Parts: sequence; C-alpha cells; structure tokens
Amino acid sequence: MNDLSALPDDFLWGAATAAYQIEGAVEEDGRAPSIWDTFSHTPGKVDNGDTGDVACDHYHRWPEDLAIAGNLGLDAYRFSIAWPRVIPHADGRINQAGLDFYDRLTDTLLEKGITPFPTLYHWDLPQAQQDRGGWPVRETAERFGEYAHVVAGALGDRITNWATLNEPLCSAWIGHLDGNMAPGVKDLTAAVRTSYHLHLGHGLAVQALRAAIPNASIGIVNNLSPVHPATDSDSDRLAAQYADGHINRWWLDPVLGRGYPQDMLDLYGVELPVQSGDMELISAPLDWIGL
Repeated sequence: MNDLSALPDDFLWGAATAAYQIEGAVEEDGRAPSIWDTFSHTPGKVDNGDTGDVACDHYHRWPEDLAIAGNLGLDAYRFSIAWPRVIPHADGRINQAGLDFYDRLTDTLLEKGITPFPTLYHWDLPQAQQDRGGWPVRETAERFGEYAHVVAGALGDRITNWATLNEPLCSAWIGHLDGNMAPGVKDLTAAVRTSYHLHLGHGLAVQALRAAIPNASIGIVNNLSPVHPATDSDSDRLAAQYADGHINRWWLDPVLGRGYPQDMLDLYGVELPVQSGDMELISAPLDWIGL
C-alpha cells in the first residue's frame, strides 16, 4: 500500500520490543533469571556467546528511549512485561520494584500521547518456574494466570490493549521440539504439552484481564505462514497439509473454539492433558488476533 491516506483514521503507527531483547539489568531490583538468561549463557547456544545482560540497556535508558519514540511521532508502543521482574520466584512473591518500572513506563507513554500495548509473555519464563517443570506442566499455566492478575491489577487502570502471548509457536516448537530457543529441549511430548499449557495460560490470562479491566481489548499474537504444496502430487499435498497444521491451524483453531485439529493430534501421537473446562478457557472470546 503506497497511498497512506487509504488507511483508516484510527490506524496506529507504532514500534515493538521484547523485554529480554532490550532491557538488560538482569540482576537489578529483584529480577531473577529467566530461561533465556540460562539459555544464552550456555556455551554454543547463541552466536558469538551474546546475552541479554545489557542489551539496549533500556532498563536504565528508558526515558531517552521514550523521548525518541515521542520525537518519531509514534502512536503506539508494544512492549513486553518481564515475568521474572514481577514474580521472580516460584513462591509467588510480588517484586514491587519490577512492577514500578512498568508503572513509570506506562505513565510516561501516556504523557507523550503514545498508547501502550503490553504483552504479558514474550518467552522469558522465570527459571524458578522452569525448575518446577516449565511449560510442559499445568502448574506453569496456573502461575501465568496469577501473574496476569497481578499485572492487570497494577496497570489496568491505564492500559486497555493487552496481548497474552507472543508467538507461542516459538516457545513450544522451537524451544521444546527443535531445541534452538530457550529452554533448548528436543522432545515431542514436552513440546505438545507445552503448546497446550501455553494455550491454557492464555485462557487464564484472558480471564484475569477481563475481571480486572472491563473495557479491555485482548488478543494473542501468532507467527503464521501461508503454506502451498510444491506440486499437485499427493505427497506434496499431504506435506503442505501437515505444515499448515503445525504452523497455523494448531495455533488458531483452539483459541477460536474449533478444538485441536484431529489430523495433527494423530500425527503427533501425544495425548493432550485436557481437564474439564479447559477448552472453554482456551477459547475465551478475543477482540483481535495479532499476526
């Protein structure tokens, strides 16, 4: 689209970041390690041995960063809230200093006329929760719902637009199947169970946000891809069907009330740990889908 005048009047121009990718200050003000701290510090896992220890130093330079955002004329800023800053440990204790950082960030964005669009989870699970089983276990989804409740209570009086998860495919398939992202696991059963508990955590977060913020606009962000068979052969068509299921339908169908695609359940051969009421939580009505 070259004619920007064709955009709707309420179109928002913005920028996006993720906490571990920009904040740094990984050991300050009560923050505890995340799975990405552990992964990036494991030799051979990240090119050049790079870590997020300093990154863009946004935790210290946020006033300067938001001044740049204001000078750019941004309408919106999508950022993620670091779970290991807010609830660093598995005992559920709230780290007020961590919440205060996002409180200051929110107030300054609003003062500059920039609409905040926080994401609750952009891959940085507290290492303490990973040590208790991580996303393959149900407890992590339940703790995520509690974390969402805390954040909504702290910021929901000023923030309307919320994303629950960013690209859960990466957390499940790349983090637990391919092993190329944190926590670096290569296990199909763990990956499928992770995908399920991410969806359950999403549903619990939607529930927490709706309860705290009556006018909330809530969505989930997926990384989707068009899939086409290379030829009209039966094998290529089947390969495309499975690729579409793995990349797209597995992540869209459950949250849109269609359940998990049967062809993929058969392909994975892993039984989902569904409990009564789970699918209703997972498919709680949303206001938008992020791509």
